[in-house]
Amino acid sequence: MSAATDAREPSGTRPFAGFEWMLAWRYLRSRRRETFISIIAGFSFLGIMLGVATLIVVMAVMNGFRTELVGKILGLNGHMLVQATASQFTDYTEVAERLGKVKGVKFAMPFIEGQALASGPAGASGALVRGLERADLDKISLVSSNVKLGSLDDYATGKGVAIGSRLAQNLGVGVGDPVTIVSPRGNVTPMGVTPRVKAFPVVAIFSVGMSEYDASFVFMPFTEAQSYFNLDGKASAVEVYVDDPDKVGELRAPIEAAANRSVYVTDWRQRNVTFFSALEVERNVMFLILMLIVLVAALNIVSGMTMLVKDKARDVAILRTMGATRGTILRVFFITGAAIGTAGTFAGLLLGLFICQNIEEVRQALSWLLNTQLMPPEVFFLSRMKADIQSGETTATVVFALTLSLLATLYPAWKAAKLDPVEALRYE
Repeated sequence: MSAATDAREPSGTRPFAGFEWMLAWRYLRSRRRETFISIIAGFSFLGIMLGVATLIVVMAVMNGFRTELVGKILGLNGHMLVQATASQFTDYTEVAERLGKVKGVKFAMPFIEGQALASGPAGASGALVRGLERADLDKISLVSSNVKLGSLDDYATGKGVAIGSRLAQNLGVGVGDPVTIVSPRGNVTPMGVTPRVKAFPVVAIFSVGMSEYDASFVFMPFTEAQSYFNLDGKASAVEVYVDDPDKVGELRAPIEAAANRSVYVTDWRQRNVTFFSALEVERNVMFLILMLIVLVAALNIVSGMTMLVKDKARDVAILRTMGATRGTILRVFFITGAAIGTAGTFAGLLLGLFICQNIEEVRQALSWLLNTQLMPPEVFFLSRMKADIQSGETTATVVFALTLSLLATLYPAWKAAKLDPVEALRYE
């Protein structure tokens, strides 16, 4: 057969014709003497499927973790914090009104904040006491819409405090019970500053779903907090909530101008830069590591296809003598290997999406099965696991897996196409 004839397809055929798909399908089917090759192909399929599913699930869980964490942090803390450079604000009402009128700002509110020790019948725990007006606390929907016990109605009258659910559990208190708050900023006496100790009834217990906040936050009426922390007529700072948290950098100059005094402005990215940088590094490293799982699974296709080519050497010789070109042989084995990779990729995609849609149920089922608590909220901050599927990442994962699968198929298919009909018989 001449080189020119070998380069052309047989008359009446075209690339990827029906008989090429038929041959590829036959090679994928298991026969008794080809059981070992079929097992390798099956493991290649499972490897691709589990690799893609794992990559999709892990990245979605990490995205969900970051999204939930950012939502909780920004839901309870202001997007921007405006502090007086010299001392606390005395004109906090006027400053908050001016900042609230800046375009892009939803609202601004003054607050009192101080560290304290909260104690109850069951023990004591460190607490972050934040003094807010009832109207301002209502604006923080993460708290006002997640009151589990009690009501904020008595909070408005200054009769008590609202505390997190985990803090209430740690202290052993419920609605109506007194919680004792101890502050080092107490009364000034001839003997020095003495700690201030005062008991407040619990009027509301909230649960925002972030264990760190639920175990530490205490909301106190604004005027009561001023008196308690010796800040009569003053505010610690002014918190600013904006329409788009990602654009806080653009609002820094207008905020500083609207304050109309010397202030120090920080945004949520500056206050949490180390934490979110660590999350981003962990996310990128995890992505690279899981990509290696897909790569290893794709290399299994190479070994399986190489063994298949060797086993089908006689068939290749017969097909070549019947007029099949090298291009035909290459495409037959390419379809065979690509079918394994493609089927595994899309099976992994479906499995990954299914797990992501039911991730919390999967976590609870595994916790029950293993008789342990997976991702305890005390360590991972959040009480529920959430998966945030991003189309761009999912598409990139599928494309990467398909590309690796197709590239892994090329070499064995090329080796099969290079087999000479006479030399092919030596494999038998």
